Amino acid sequence: MPSIEFSADVRDIKFVIFEQRKIEQDLLQLEKFQDYDRDTLDITIDEMVKFAVTELAPTNREGDETEAIFKEGQVLLPDSFKQVYNKMREAGWFGLHQSPEWGGQGFPELFGSVFSELTTGANTSFSLLALLNHGSSHLIEAFGTEEQKQTYCSKIYTGEWGGSMCLTEPQAGSDVGAAVTTATPDGGHYLIQGTKIFISNGEHDLTDNIIHLVLARVPGGPKGSKGISLFVVPKYLVNPDGTLGEFNDVNCDRIEHKMGIKASPTCVITFGDKGQCRGYLLGTLHHGMKQMFQMMNEARLGVGIQGLGNASAAYMSALGYAQQRKQGSHIARFKDPNAPRTEIVFHPDVRRMLMTMKAYVEGMRALLYSTAVYVDMAKYHPDPDQREFYFTLVELLTPICKSYASDMGFKVTELAVQTFGGYGYTQEYPVEQYLRDAKIASIYEGTNGIQAIDLFARKVSQKEGYRFKKFVSFVSKQISQWSDHALHKLGDQVQSSLRELQDITVDLLTEAQSGNMQHGLLNACTYLTMFGNVTLAFYLAEAAVVSYDKLQSIFEQNGIAGAEAQKEFLRKNTEAAFYHGKIRTAEFFNQNILTQNLGMAATILSHDDSAIDVLFMDEADLGDPLA
Repeated sequence: MPSIEFSADVRDIKFVIFEQRKIEQDLLQLEKFQDYDRDTLDITIDEMVKFAVTELAPTNREGDETEAIFKEGQVLLPDSFKQVYNKMREAGWFGLHQSPEWGGQGFPELFGSVFSELTTGANTSFSLLALLNHGSSHLIEAFGTEEQKQTYCSKIYTGEWGGSMCLTEPQAGSDVGAAVTTATPDGGHYLIQGTKIFISNGEHDLTDNIIHLVLARVPGGPKGSKGISLFVVPKYLVNPDGTLGEFNDVNCDRIEHKMGIKASPTCVITFGDKGQCRGYLLGTLHHGMKQMFQMMNEARLGVGIQGLGNASAAYMSALGYAQQRKQGSHIARFKDPNAPRTEIVFHPDVRRMLMTMKAYVEGMRALLYSTAVYVDMAKYHPDPDQREFYFTLVELLTPICKSYASDMGFKVTELAVQTFGGYGYTQEYPVEQYLRDAKIASIYEGTNGIQAIDLFARKVSQKEGYRFKKFVSFVSKQISQWSDHALHKLGDQVQSSLRELQDITVDLLTEAQSGNMQHGLLNACTYLTMFGNVTLAFYLAEAAVVSYDKLQSIFEQNGIAGAEAQKEFLRKNTEAAFYHGKIRTAEFFNQNILTQNLGMAATILSHDDSAIDVLFMDEADLGDPLA
């Protein structure tokens, strides 16, 4: 029975990896990963779960209650964070899927995703440390000089030093091209001057040094985003022998007080208060935005995993509560005043909420884990055509992973609170914190509105719809293989919804090509949700087909025939019940969630532009924005 406190769905995690994605047949056949076998990966997953459940999860509530504390320019984190941080370093978890050349363990990207899901569910605030360390050091590895890689990568990958990404400025917000932080050449380095806001882990007391990657302008460069360059700015300068030197004029002015992730310091950082902040150019001058997008795309996949991690933790907690909490009588005896009280898991409306959570969580896990596999296939597959194909899939799916998983992850946490009833709204149980911690995922690393515009205006529209056509072909080919399967109806439903998505895509692109970009921008979020629903339906159907075959094999091995005998057997055999649950989950999603695409399609095809035409209260006082 799941715990009301944090627990992980280990069975489904392993199902997606080994049975649905079958990584032993493709990913582990790549030369890069041939040294890994099933036993090693099984043990690794079990150890991840053990760390998340026994070490990290017990710190979650303390972090929420104690919060990060700002004191005289320093940020102090809870004592328990320091203890678990050191244990995480000692175990090598920070460098799990990083290059062994720089202190990592070299596991597939997929296992970084698994670890991120588990640590996010156990303690979201803490998990962000690993996300930022990975992003910053990976950029240095990708674009840095040999000296920069030698100086910084192993220190950050192993968690000895921290890392942060410094993009946003007070006047610019998401418009990074409006940044005004400057980088003035000064011999072999640049003098950095400016203020960055919303900097996760920009200051803390867990490490001796923090390496900031800062977007800034070199005077005389092009205007807008084309004039942005990227700089490595350590909190403390690093001597040639690797020891720490003098303070680098990097100051934390304050931290934000937030709705959630309270123990993750969100900092306002000022560079060069005294004109003495040194930065070192990373990569090519004026290519900072292009370079940063590598990290941002990786981070967006990480934020999607964050949505999954919170959602899975909330679902497991709600399921555990529903299986323990007794209230009311069973529906079959609801008129009997003498009927015993029953666990609320047997109430139809609670089952509806639990099934909705289950469908979203398992669908998102399959989507996100699959995308992580595609990332490595795009890098390491020996066939260049296959590398290009998987890269195309990753490009298209990234905004969906980020936006859909963070939106639906938040929705799952809300349903978990509802399942608990009044107790869910209190701090006695963990689900209200999951809800608060989950909300930020739809906002940072590019708001979900921006992601939706990226999906429609770039990923789908560019190259004459090349990426979208590849996706349609990929899904259709898989579905065609189920035409003679007992669950072919699931595939038929997905194919029908895919055709509908194609029609909506044509409508949006036609309007855009005629000059009406407003139609696409106004409906981009609705389009992304439709796209996400189709994608999840596909991966859930794929899981159901695998599960059906496994279930039939179990029935045959145990001599179970006939509907009644099978129903009784399911109550006694957990493996059979698991596979049966995967089939029912796909059916539920198609009938209860995928059908919502019909309404969304009608919305888009209506071409309603009332949101554009309306004048909100006192809006006329603002004047004509185009004047």
